[in-house]
Amino acid sequence: MRFIFLFLLLYSPLFLNQHAKAQEDIPTLNNKIVAYVNSVMGTQVDRGECWDLAAQALNRNNAEWDGMYVYGKEIDPEKDEVFPGDIIQFKNVKVRYVKDMTIYNEEMKHHTAIVYTVIEPGVYEIAHQNTAYTGRKVGVSILDLSTVQKGKLTFYRPIKENS
Repeated sequence: MRFIFLFLLLYSPLFLNQHAKAQEDIPTLNNKIVAYVNSVMGTQVDRGECWDLAAQALNRNNAEWDGMYVYGKEIDPEKDEVFPGDIIQFKNVKVRYVKDMTIYNEEMKHHTAIVYTVIEPGVYEIAHQNTAYTGRKVGVSILDLSTVQKGKLTFYRPIKENS
């Protein structure tokens, strides 16, 4: 037990510092996406549909996307670094977690969100609208990938047009 505690004490700061260093290298376009989200936080973007937020963030920053649900270059969150400004497309996703001794079940049949903050690998604060939390206004909530029970999450890295 003493060894495990010592290991965590010595190596946890190294892991956290590596993660913090990697998050300093956020792509410029991703920073612009997050700046747009900050500018509309608490307001309704377009019709208030979830994908309107991502569409406006990409269009206003001359990013390349298909006009539907492919928001840039697909990345794998298990292999690639996820940055604020990356976009997540949910399809038939069910999430189950416990908070304050209450079990929560959420279902997102078709939803779009923007990574707002990377708390740690696999745990993100996401910005989105058209949710039970904020209605049709832009707000944030936590997404912990370990709580995803089923469905598909596709992560996209925004890319500049003609890049």
